[in-house]
Amino acid sequence: MYSNRLLSGLPVPVTASPTALPLAECPVRAGFPSPAEDFGSERLDLSGILIEHPHATYLLRVAGPSMREYGIDDGDLIVVDRSITARHSHIVVATVDGEFTVKFLFSAGGMVRLKAGNPTYPDIVPKENQTLEIWGVVTSCIKRFVR
Repeated sequence: MYSNRLLSGLPVPVTASPTALPLAECPVRAGFPSPAEDFGSERLDLSGILIEHPHATYLLRVAGPSMREYGIDDGDLIVVDRSITARHSHIVVATVDGEFTVKFLFSAGGMVRLKAGNPTYPDIVPKENQTLEIWGVVTSCIKRFVR
């Protein structure tokens, strides 16, 4: 059984307050360096960029390398929006018989499977007696390089 269930019962406090950070007006090149330009004074609130539906969004920390080929690594934070209806090719947080996982949703021709982003992990193809519930769609991944 597959359901696109809204997250309920999970303690998700809606107490976050926005923090605006300065945004430099010049882009940083990932190729050859360019001369420094003046920094702008515009400020951006990251929650305004990463979160479209604040009352339906939560963060989860990823454990394990099963999604590395999709750019999601062990220890990353994922932004999960439970108000988005999951469809084919979304990365989703799901439960299979009550066990949480983050995977690529493959849904076509009446077949549903959760694809790992690492060839050493098998895809999850729910069996007839298993319960698959989608708890939200992953909209962003937050990486931290220095701790």
